[in-house]
Amino acid sequence: MTLAVIVQARAASSRIPLKLLESLGGRSALLRCMDRCHEIEGVDLVIAAVAGTHADDEIAEEATDAGFMVTRGREDDVLGRMARAAHDSQAETIIRISGHHPFIDPQICTRVVHLLQDTHADFACNNMPMKFPDGLQCEVFPAAILHEADRNATRPFDRESVTGWIRTHPKMRRVALTGPGNGMEHLRWALEEPEDLEFCSAIFAEMGEKAATMNAAELAALCLRRPDITGLNSKLARLEDALGEPEFSTPPIPLHVAA
Repeated sequence: MTLAVIVQARAASSRIPLKLLESLGGRSALLRCMDRCHEIEGVDLVIAAVAGTHADDEIAEEATDAGFMVTRGREDDVLGRMARAAHDSQAETIIRISGHHPFIDPQICTRVVHLLQDTHADFACNNMPMKFPDGLQCEVFPAAILHEADRNATRPFDRESVTGWIRTHPKMRRVALTGPGNGMEHLRWALEEPEDLEFCSAIFAEMGEKAATMNAAELAALCLRRPDITGLNSKLARLEDALGEPEFSTPPIPLHVAA
């Protein structure tokens, strides 16, 4: 099985222009994310699926210069962009990650991959419902399913969300890795707003290069120990709507076990 991580990346951002190029401990947020994706068990390839506008050239250059594969596609058709990346990589199985998740946990992603394999499902994720900290979202599915979605999805929402068609189609068998909950889902480790950049920068200032590899359990422990850091973006915390219903969900998994 050829396993590829496709990282969604684009320059457009209303609050932090070129946010993926923001430096976290001397390396861009995009590369912090892609470096972690490379550590997912069994991954053969990490790809940046970058929007095709001139504004996105710097994003593509950043990933290319670091040795990662890059594909380009329409900014307003994220599903098509992902499908093209899957086609160009010739991968059999796809892990979808957002580039603005610089603390994505490779071990949690590995567990989602194993869940897909063990259940022979069409789609596996860890946010149905959202019980992990925001910024650890991971989706895994066969490339054939992604191409089926690309052929059949017509709603603008499904083209933008990438997996909206898969998550709601009645024939798809969906499974979910359930996070710990108990307030962990209110932690925010994504990079979207200026306050998020303050939080991410503070983690690297506190931990140095250790922040590049610390797992979710270690980061959660730091957040509990340092409420001053967690408070930098806590007002932005939100819960995702759980689009679709899984056929099977695991029991809640504590972060120290998941990671």
